[in-house]
Amino acid sequence: MVPLTDIGSYALALLVAAAVPGPGITALVARSATQGTLSGAAMTMGLIVGDLVYLTLAVFGLTLLANHFSIVFLIVRIFSVTYLVYLAWQFWHSAPQMMRTEPITRKNLVSAAFSGLAITLSNPKPIAFYLALMPLVLDLNEVTVGIWAGVLVPVTICVLALVGGVYVIGANALRYWLTQTHAQRWLNRGASVAMLGAAGSLFFKVNE
Repeated sequence: MVPLTDIGSYALALLVAAAVPGPGITALVARSATQGTLSGAAMTMGLIVGDLVYLTLAVFGLTLLANHFSIVFLIVRIFSVTYLVYLAWQFWHSAPQMMRTEPITRKNLVSAAFSGLAITLSNPKPIAFYLALMPLVLDLNEVTVGIWAGVLVPVTICVLALVGGVYVIGANALRYWLTQTHAQRWLNRGASVAMLGAAGSLFFKVNE
């Protein structure tokens, strides 16, 4: 049984890591501010699913397979770099627009969720946390399938949903300010730079 103190240390470390703004948070704020709470919530779900993937890999030691399936990981990283560059291009060239009040379509929500997933899977920060830093705050040898499913997954979802929710609500509070075209342009280009930064970090990781 994993001590409650270890679970608490994991939750605290995850909270701090998730709260530090990165490509995922930047994109989440931009989408929430321009498309509303529902779209932000969908993107948050995608970000959480990506984190759960890395949590599972870390807990069950599947990272050891990376040495045997390195070509697969390389292909995934190259795809992620390409997708992040594409997102950066979209953000940079996105034209300022009026804040929309009509319902968001299912296609918008799916796109938001997929974007969140792709950003998390290609972001060096969650990779570093789950595969390198997490073992420092949690003894993975004591983690069973039951503890993973009954404790770590719910704790991870709650912490990330809390952080994402705060940013989504905060972004929506800025919607009035974002009716100004220069403000939208600033936010979109900031998100673009963040996407390029993540793509650059992953690119150099691919070439190591």
